[in-house]
Amino acid sequence: MQTIPHLQGQQLIERFQALDHFLIQHQHLWRPRPFTQLRLEWETQHPELATWLRNRTLEQAEAAQQHLEQLPAPAPFPQLAAQALQLSAVGELPDAGLHPAGHRLDVNVPGRKWQQIEAFTRRLAFCQPPRHWLDWCSGKGHLGRRLLQPGQHLTCLEHDAELVTAGQALSDHHHLPARHLRQDVLAADSAQHLDQDKSAVALHACGELHVRLLQLASQQGCRQVAIAPCCYNRIQGSTYQALSTTARQSSLQLSQADLGLPLNEAVTSSARVRRQRDASMARRLGFDLLQREQRGVDDYLSTPSLAISWLEKPFAQYCRDLAALRQVSVSGEPDWTALEAAGWQRLAAVRNLELVRNLFRRPLEMWLVLDRALFLQEQGYAVHVGVFCDYPLTPRNLLVLGERDGSPQNP
Repeated sequence: MQTIPHLQGQQLIERFQALDHFLIQHQHLWRPRPFTQLRLEWETQHPELATWLRNRTLEQAEAAQQHLEQLPAPAPFPQLAAQALQLSAVGELPDAGLHPAGHRLDVNVPGRKWQQIEAFTRRLAFCQPPRHWLDWCSGKGHLGRRLLQPGQHLTCLEHDAELVTAGQALSDHHHLPARHLRQDVLAADSAQHLDQDKSAVALHACGELHVRLLQLASQQGCRQVAIAPCCYNRIQGSTYQALSTTARQSSLQLSQADLGLPLNEAVTSSARVRRQRDASMARRLGFDLLQREQRGVDDYLSTPSLAISWLEKPFAQYCRDLAALRQVSVSGEPDWTALEAAGWQRLAAVRNLELVRNLFRRPLEMWLVLDRALFLQEQGYAVHVGVFCDYPLTPRNLLVLGERDGSPQNP
């Protein structure tokens, strides 16, 4: 079986441009959201596929999620799935080996989080040995402590004062040369912590937070940078501001809603959480039918996040209370049983129609990650992009490594 390589050098821009073309060409398929629309425009173009998907159950949709390329759906689904898989393919970064963890260093770290830290740390194969780690948005600093080796220093930046205090106590307990500082990394004065001596790392810092690190680390000349991006939709504006020159030249304009597409996964959710999510969505879809009818407006009406306790209400009460929240008057006596059933029926259709959108989750994420990689490359870093762990451990398993080596960059 052929090993898939990770990406570096000229491969970064070549793959980005191929992804860019794919996403632009098929944006009519991945931009519309089945949850908010009763019919999608592409259903007219691909009636056989639409009918096939609409006739499937909720359970069938769930079963297909992890291996969309194996779904025996009508055209153009298999062709798109094959393309998406090819364009998203990227290998593991080299295993740099890992010194044994200090005694009881993993105490009070949730198992999955510790496994992610171990996997991330193992992939930091830099040419020059780091001297001073900077753990960006560090929480209690578990990642930084795991990285720390004799002769190295550690600085942890975190906004939450309680986490800073707890982190410093842990580092002191293990007698480690670590400083935990309270810092809003988006503030102007965060730049003071970055310099040529630092190797900056961020494991799942959200949206603007990891983007800020890339910008400051390159400005301040940090020798090494390693980020595993997360929550691309956590941005301050309503549209995405591309980082690299290459991405800024693209005609692809991404909204905040578009940026949420790669995150529409429940790989790490428990069965209970998935059941609650399904019940909540089915109820919202039932309410959507009610509000369209009552308002006489055939448009989706956004609704606020609701406490789980709302699911304990009878469906009729749920709808009346939600209608009151959104100032929708409910007249007459709707057929609540039929509406609730229709909500579940719609959920099955939505989930199956979303399988088309979901083909583009990983390509869009790769596009966003390569924008970050190309930005670093433009700033004079040798850059590598690959996965650092298996998908079930975390779907956000892409890692960008950048290192200033002093030698000329690849053309």
